Amino acid sequence: MSGAMYKKEGDEIKEVILESGIKVKSLYTPEDLKNWDYEKDLGLPGEFPYTRGIHPEMYRSRSWTTRQYSGFGTPKETNERFKFLIANGQTGLNVAYDLPTQMGLDSDDPMAVGEVGRVGMAVDTLRDYEVAFEGIDLERIGSGLTINAVASIALAMYQAVAEKYGFSLSKISATPQNDILKEMVGRGMWIFPVGPSIKLIGDTIEYSSKVMPRTYPVSVCGYHIRESGANPVQEISYAFEIAIAYIDHVLERGLDIDNFVGRISFNLDIYGNLFEQICKFRAARRLWARTIKERYSAKDKRSLQFRMLAGGGGAGLTKQQPENNIVRGAYYALIATLSGTQTSALCSFDEAYTIPTPKSALISLMTFHILAEEMGLRDTIDPLAGSYYVEALTSEMEEKIREEMKRVEEIGGMAKAVADGYVQREVARQAYEQERAIEEGRLIKVGVNKFEVPEDEKDVELHEYDSRVLDEQVKRLKEVKAERSSSLVAKTLKDLEAATRAGKNVMPYLVEAVKAYATIGEMTAVLKDVYGEFKEPSIF
Repeated sequence: MSGAMYKKEGDEIKEVILESGIKVKSLYTPEDLKNWDYEKDLGLPGEFPYTRGIHPEMYRSRSWTTRQYSGFGTPKETNERFKFLIANGQTGLNVAYDLPTQMGLDSDDPMAVGEVGRVGMAVDTLRDYEVAFEGIDLERIGSGLTINAVASIALAMYQAVAEKYGFSLSKISATPQNDILKEMVGRGMWIFPVGPSIKLIGDTIEYSSKVMPRTYPVSVCGYHIRESGANPVQEISYAFEIAIAYIDHVLERGLDIDNFVGRISFNLDIYGNLFEQICKFRAARRLWARTIKERYSAKDKRSLQFRMLAGGGGAGLTKQQPENNIVRGAYYALIATLSGTQTSALCSFDEAYTIPTPKSALISLMTFHILAEEMGLRDTIDPLAGSYYVEALTSEMEEKIREEMKRVEEIGGMAKAVADGYVQREVARQAYEQERAIEEGRLIKVGVNKFEVPEDEKDVELHEYDSRVLDEQVKRLKEVKAERSSSLVAKTLKDLEAATRAGKNVMPYLVEAVKAYATIGEMTAVLKDVYGEFKEPSIF
């Protein structure tokens, strides 16, 4: 998306309306900030309300973490890609899982045929984690685990593999996405109903706070809501309401707000109008601090800090003229750094077609290195601060986000809004409006509806799916089943079922089942038998 609609009024200057519905003036002056207060609305970096960033020195003291989304085929292939990226300066991992793994299916399940290892790494047992993370210093390299419905199992595996390789649980850093409500809104990889799903998320938050204190047990993912068609305001407001649903659940367990909320992070999207995206993040950081302070009376300043991964969005890429996506990606990376993100990942230029090749992934990684080392993005903190336009737009974005949050709360909060299909309908409607705007030329997409160039066959190297991945994965799964103790697996699964039915925190039981080499499918089946499955509401 271009991020703006241009409506011609006769022969006069065009009217500019951002995706968020905000009208942009031709000129901004001090008059646009007459109600703006430096201390209250901007302040210093590292200080409330954190508009300028959550750390006092920001990138002057430490560059942003780079985490290219990666993982495909077998755990061995994934391990090789991890090491390739780390060797070229990547400072964190962002693990992709195949669809069967995300849905709690083993690779030998009939429903997994054709999908094993296709869009991410195939994982069946702890053995696969042992291969995927072999030779990687988990105390130095943090890992994002892009998985939701069975995130509790994925996190249990991460703990088990860290212990097996001798790493301290007090030093490892994992960030499972673990945001099931956004799956129900925008992606579809759910298993269990809303209530049990939130309960499982609460289990990971409570458990991590005691056992793996450097873990971020939830990464609320506005990214996928935006990729599904939501506008920037909806992306942030729905993400905040999702986070509030998880926070309220954990508070009901008796935890203090300052014991866990600082370990909730956000995964957010970048594409569209540069200034709208930057101000979206500045507004989000300020509003989050105000919300946690005012609504929950948090006292620890770390509880008020908005921690985010800002990633260049695949929805902004085009199949037409794919090389243009290299340029788009560079601007997405620029937005991420000007927005003050802690971590960033960048879609590779060929992702409109395929899983990134080593070459395209390296281009994305080097884009961040160029920004950090050549372009001066680490020279000073929040260089856009004080701009009449940036500060006015930041305030307008905050107000729009507040309004949308209020609408969700008026219908009973995010869990109810998702269960009833309200949010799904809003996102679907917005997606339709965006597509219609592109078709009508009101939203400009270079190479798609403007400056189109006749093209021959696209010169893009495709990632070919290797059907041998299934054979190799199933063979390894059979070997694990033959080697493991069947009686120990049966006992750990029985203990897991009893704990689930009793409403206990399931994490300790999942860890024991994982260590016994129970499969993801076996553990998921136990949970599904107790919890049942989510039934998608009609959005029509």
